[in-house]
Amino acid sequence: MNATAATPLDTRSFDLVALAFAAALALQMPHQPWWLGAPLALVIGLRWWQRRQRRAHTPMWLKLPLLALLVLAVVGRYGNVFGQAPGTALAVGLLALKLLETETMRDARVGMGFACFTLMAALLSDQSLLATIAVALGLLPPLAALRSLEPGRRVPAALWRELLPGMALLAAALPLAALAFLLVPRLGSPLWGSPNSAEQRSGLADSMTPAGFTQLLIDDSPALRVSFDGPPPLPEQRYFRAFVMGDYDGASWTYGDVADQPPVAIEVAHSVRYHISLEPTRGRVLPTLDVPLAAPPEASLRRDRVVIADKPVDTLRDYTLASATVYRLEPQLGRHRARWLQLPDGFNPRTLALGQSWRRQYGDDAAAIVQAALTLFHDGGFRYTLAPAPLGRDAMDDFLFDTHEGFCEHYASAFTVLMRAAGIPARVVTGYQGGYWNALGNYLLVRNADAHAWSEVWLAGRGWVRVDPTAAVRPQRIDLGAAAAAPGGQLPWYQSGWLQALRNHWDIVNRWWNLGVNGFDALRQRGLLRPFGVSETETSTLAALLAASCVLAMLAGLAWVWRRSEPEDPARAALRRLERKLARMGVTRANGEGPRDFLQRAARSLPAQRGRLVQLMQHYLELRYAHAEPTAESLRALQRAVRDFPVSRVVK
Repeated sequence: MNATAATPLDTRSFDLVALAFAAALALQMPHQPWWLGAPLALVIGLRWWQRRQRRAHTPMWLKLPLLALLVLAVVGRYGNVFGQAPGTALAVGLLALKLLETETMRDARVGMGFACFTLMAALLSDQSLLATIAVALGLLPPLAALRSLEPGRRVPAALWRELLPGMALLAAALPLAALAFLLVPRLGSPLWGSPNSAEQRSGLADSMTPAGFTQLLIDDSPALRVSFDGPPPLPEQRYFRAFVMGDYDGASWTYGDVADQPPVAIEVAHSVRYHISLEPTRGRVLPTLDVPLAAPPEASLRRDRVVIADKPVDTLRDYTLASATVYRLEPQLGRHRARWLQLPDGFNPRTLALGQSWRRQYGDDAAAIVQAALTLFHDGGFRYTLAPAPLGRDAMDDFLFDTHEGFCEHYASAFTVLMRAAGIPARVVTGYQGGYWNALGNYLLVRNADAHAWSEVWLAGRGWVRVDPTAAVRPQRIDLGAAAAAPGGQLPWYQSGWLQALRNHWDIVNRWWNLGVNGFDALRQRGLLRPFGVSETETSTLAALLAASCVLAMLAGLAWVWRRSEPEDPARAALRRLERKLARMGVTRANGEGPRDFLQRAARSLPAQRGRLVQLMQHYLELRYAHAEPTAESLRALQRAVRDFPVSRVVK
């Protein structure tokens, strides 16, 4: 055993080992910094080239410094080697360096186990359908490498043919993997702890500065999916509230978390009930349609009717709630009025002067002041763009009087400052607007690119009223979505109708995957047997079902192996077929009767077929006993003769 383990690897086996290491590194590359992935890929490539040059060993004076450099790089980047991100980076680096000392079968087997572990670690960062398929395909090189280490194997001519048996092994493992997925008891949290925050999208932040949405507005990945109990709201009503921001310091707006006060009063004229599947954000805010009436479980409704989860959204979060779409929000402002009029001293003097001039011109007519601001944006030469000019210390002055270009954050911020300068309570609201209605899946897909900011002003007798100043500059942003509002923000081919339709339809598959696989938690597992009349499945029941399923799978595997372990000889199979034909003609082989005696008796019983039967007997006996290994052509000749043997009635 030890001698076999120490056997040097042949060229084909080493090629497969290097391919397995390269596949594991390639699947980890999107989740690792470039300065780590690129050198490791170079190490694998150079090591493969070195082995091809018949230079088997890598000197120790090179391996030890590379190991020390890897550890120092990980510690320098992450501060330690513990946790998901630094641990994965260290594992990927050690895997690449392992190839430097892989020379024997023992080294290869250890390396393949390490490669499979590294492949699994890629799923900690991305559990999407495509990522899972990629990891499954990434198992093919390790399986092929392990198979190449088996004694007495037949080496195919092409390297890619080594991968084909691995596909059969993966297919055979799928049923047992599905059973384990369904029946292994789920934990309340994953074994590896909290997901790495660096690998999760941050989503909407609790503060907003001009141009702060830039990264979100070019991110086309899904943010949330919404299904409604009734018909979906119209496009101009699809505003999903996240943060209500009232604190302004001259540069940014900030959400003031008021957790110890009850939600403001609301008078509801019409409401909608719906269900949201929120992608992981690492934040705690739960976006809601317009104004929510109550918070879902494990969340709270804050004073400004912002919904905050009890813990960060680290995994897919599903929640159901109802929201008002026609309402009067906080009809009486009371002592909180000063909060919504606050402006910092010493910032944006020209903007403040413009708002104050409207106040002198229109007096207490708040609606006229709002219209004056919207007219300014519509007729003042303003332009909607995702690449606006930079702004200085007095950002709103620069925007309103100099650059005249920006996107939703610029317009919402400037409008709110103008309203406060004119004595009208106002605030900024951030969230999402629009989305794609997927008629096939019957849900609304809202992407990160649909992130939006708008304003709310308080009007006497009406309460808080939504005003979207972006619509005055670019109505397409509200009616047709974010992509239509900034056609220069994406490449033309990426905006093509067929590609967008393909992406939106593919999202149905992703939604099914999220709900059926990523969303299969302990609660859903307990209801696994509900269709069979079992209201709640206990852990003991799951364990019993898993054990019984494993036993059945093992028995089925043993039966298949036993059936396939000794394949029937082709000549013997041809004789069995001839026996069945002769049985239909009334000649049955007796127990213990040899093939020669049986065929001689059949020739006597069937005079019309005597010549054919004698030839078949001689052919069969020659194949079975005259040659150690009959040729394929002679076997096919016997099979053709048996196939052409006619079946006729016996003449008595």
